[in-house]
Amino acid sequence: MKRTFALIVAVAAAAALFGGLVHAVLVAAHVSEPAATTVRGMTPQRLWASAGAAVALIGAVIGGRAVARPAGSIAAGSGRRGALVALVMGPIGLVSGGLILASADGGPGTGNGVVGGAAAVVLGLIGTVLGGLVLARSRRTAVRLR
Repeated sequence: MKRTFALIVAVAAAAALFGGLVHAVLVAAHVSEPAATTVRGMTPQRLWASAGAAVALIGAVIGGRAVARPAGSIAAGSGRRGALVALVMGPIGLVSGGLILASADGGPGTGNGVVGGAAAVVLGLIGTVLGGLVLARSRRTAVRLR
């Protein structure tokens, strides 16, 4: 029961932190003001932002799995291979989100995909950092084994 409660609190804290980081990216990009009229439906910019966020999310998840798993594990997303995947997919999502934010001419609700772009930036940074940590850890392990 205590472990379940701790997991729920940790997930809630991570979601709040993620939301705060996305808002901070929107404020930094000067696109945090909501639109006067809301555009509904999928626009090309929203599709691009969603794709960038999905790529960045995959990079962050694989980077997280690589951090959590030992380097000798055979499972996908572990060790050096997982770090390399996270180091490729994270920056792709990061750049994609940055381009969305740079080309946006309005805030959330304008159809420009700024929320997805900000999420891609945050998730891309997370994936890149996690991949770098695993890669550094695998290099230290290789040096110790020599």
